[in-house]
Amino acid sequence: MNQYPTFARHIGIDYSGAETPHSPLKGLRVYLASGDGDADEVLPHSSKQKYLSRREIAEWLVTRLKEDIPTIIGIDHSFSFPIRYFEVHNLRQDWPAFLDDFQAHWPTEQAHMYVDFIRHGIHGDGAARTGSSRWRRACEKRCGAKSVFHFDVPGSVAKSTHAGIPWLRYLRQELGSRLHCWPFDGFTIPPGRSVVAEAYPKLCKLAYPVDGRTQDQHDAYSVAMWLRDADNDGRLQAALHPDLDDALQMLARVEGWILGVSASASTD
Repeated sequence: MNQYPTFARHIGIDYSGAETPHSPLKGLRVYLASGDGDADEVLPHSSKQKYLSRREIAEWLVTRLKEDIPTIIGIDHSFSFPIRYFEVHNLRQDWPAFLDDFQAHWPTEQAHMYVDFIRHGIHGDGAARTGSSRWRRACEKRCGAKSVFHFDVPGSVAKSTHAGIPWLRYLRQELGSRLHCWPFDGFTIPPGRSVVAEAYPKLCKLAYPVDGRTQDQHDAYSVAMWLRDADNDGRLQAALHPDLDDALQMLARVEGWILGVSASASTD
């Protein structure tokens, strides 16, 4: 007898690093699937506001994850950087320490802060914590994803990654042991724990009809629906335990891993 599903709620987030943490953004979308129904878009509390902001999403997640309802969240930005970044900057290969160090140099969660303010030296100390667009994580090489340092090109997640990582730190601070950050806290998730993982909409969005949604809406919708459907039939558990050897598992605990990417996928 199987034990599926593992989670009661499945959330997909299409992220954006545009403007400031308080800016309502058209490209920032959240969908939630629960039960067997279709995933619904999460909208701002205020009827006067059309879109969500990064801060609003982070605060909404904290509220939801304090409800003791096992939930899995897929977010489409990178959660960490390539191992080469840690080596070049002489950093301890420890993800919580990386979050603290990154936020100290790239405080992109602060009010009125644009990612480009730090990129261009107006605020923070981004020059001391940057990398080459040639550096890619092991999971990115296996699925063709762009480098976290490849800014200003179509399909780039660099800006959303630099804007989003401090909010992962915020979630950990606010939620403590309620939240399991996969795979940094381990590939095996304790029963009843909520999870946040890195998602890549390209891996699942063709499986669902667009039905009039914008690209950003459909990316978030597809992640939520895939998480729900894969949880129901066991594919999610397989994705949470990818076929990584011991060395690759250790690397993924530092660099992160994209949910659904296989170790046997092609590299380049």
